[in-house]
Amino acid sequence: MDSPKGLCIEVRNGDVNKALRIFKKKVQEEGVLQEYKERQHYVKPSEKKRKAKAAGRKRWLKKQEKQFQERGY
Repeated sequence: MDSPKGLCIEVRNGDVNKALRIFKKKVQEEGVLQEYKERQHYVKPSEKKRKAKAAGRKRWLKKQEKQFQERGY
């Protein structure tokens, strides 16, 4: 018997909530939802680059703010 393609979660002892948590975790790890959102509409390469640069700047500013708070400036 071939193993099924995609994600397969086994529900044990009728514990659907635990199976759902495991499913959500696996989906998150594999990036299924992220890929789905990215494929909703086409994003030009220049737009991707601009968003990535803005995200990097935001991370850098957050890091700087944290350092200022630690040092007490």
